[in-house]
Amino acid sequence: MTFEYHLLNLYHDILSNGEHREDRTGTGTISVFGRQLRINLQEGFPILTTKKMGFKSIFAELLWFIEGSSDERRLAEILYGTRDESKQTIWSGNANADYWKSNALYEGDLGRVYGVQWRYWQKPDGSGEIDQLSQIISQIKTDPTNRRMILSAWNVGELHMMALPPCHMMAQFYVSKGKLSCQMYQRSVDSFLGLPYNISSYAMLVHMIAHVTDLDVGELIMTFGDTHIYSNHVEQVKEQIARTTLELPSLKFNRKISSIDDFKLNDCVLVGYNSHPSIKAEMAV
Repeated sequence: MTFEYHLLNLYHDILSNGEHREDRTGTGTISVFGRQLRINLQEGFPILTTKKMGFKSIFAELLWFIEGSSDERRLAEILYGTRDESKQTIWSGNANADYWKSNALYEGDLGRVYGVQWRYWQKPDGSGEIDQLSQIISQIKTDPTNRRMILSAWNVGELHMMALPPCHMMAQFYVSKGKLSCQMYQRSVDSFLGLPYNISSYAMLVHMIAHVTDLDVGELIMTFGDTHIYSNHVEQVKEQIARTTLELPSLKFNRKISSIDDFKLNDCVLVGYNSHPSIKAEMAV
């Protein structure tokens, strides 16, 4: 059974056992706590087939994280080739939210969000920055049994400097028998809109790191805290659950890449991706 079967079962679980809760956005959720998905990356690339997903958007966001950018317009540039304000990204709502605008340093500034923490974690004594991602890749190459290969975005001292505190907040990498695996922890999970992106994004990250370290891919384990469906997504979730899953695609790299910083948007393609039509839903901000 593919990851998607287990994801649809998670949706059933939330709808059947979840608690109705108020939330920060004012939308309301149906929520459970403490769930997990285990995904064998050898079985195909984990992207939804029960609704169409934009792989290009997912990959562009990951490249933006890897670049260490906090500029929402830079994400638009990676995705569309232009910074034109008419081109919206999945981060546009956060960049333009009323609660954040007064804190932004420039138009499109999101503060010290994911990629900034991954690549430019400030040392507490002010003596410089830590590139967590580069350190992890170096450790995978030179000390693959290291138990400290952890990528953290949850910088307690800088949460107030972020348009959105990180939802997927920590990931640990593990090498065994020539395969790279990853376990991530996500404190808050928008299961219908956000989680499918997170699954494919972290799978992509594992593939990319494995590629530059000459490893195969192993398992992606995703552990969740507050796991919810927004109240205005319930009908869409039911529509998706009623659909039949299709065969997963495979991921292909178009060229050999030696550095995590050298990936471009056209370097990876999905082979054999077929899906049901997309299901529209409004993102809660």
